[in-house]
Amino acid sequence: MLQPIEPDFLPLRPMTLNDLDAVMALELRAYPFPWTRAIFSDCLKHGYSGWLYEQDGRLQGYAMLMFVLDEMHLLNICIAPEQQGQGLGSGLLKTLEHIAGTFNAETCFLEVRQSNFAAIHLYLNAGFNEVGLRKGYYQTEFGREDGIVMAKTLF
Repeated sequence: MLQPIEPDFLPLRPMTLNDLDAVMALELRAYPFPWTRAIFSDCLKHGYSGWLYEQDGRLQGYAMLMFVLDEMHLLNICIAPEQQGQGLGSGLLKTLEHIAGTFNAETCFLEVRQSNFAAIHLYLNAGFNEVGLRKGYYQTEFGREDGIVMAKTLF
């Protein structure tokens, strides 16, 4: 039986403090309740792992990861709104899982808004499972909404 050909990993580069203008421009376009520049800056200053995907010199996606022991925590992942639905999110996740291997991470954890059906679908298709619920985790226009905790065994 023929094995399906795996698509190539996305060519990512590490995020630096100098990238925060572009990251913030995309973050503000993509999310109704975006991270602040200070959050990204603090993550980088504390050694978290930020990654960028650029195409034709334009930022099309990024992710912020935290590695703790044998776990990878996906803190923030973003694809440019005009690029969503074209497979870049799946490609970015697959590439991040490859990066996790270099950190000897065995499990990936993330939180997702319960109302973010597109992201939940993406994570389920990538092999994540719901493992918990964080009550009132995310801000909304009219209060708070729960966050679904998801996990995937990487190796």
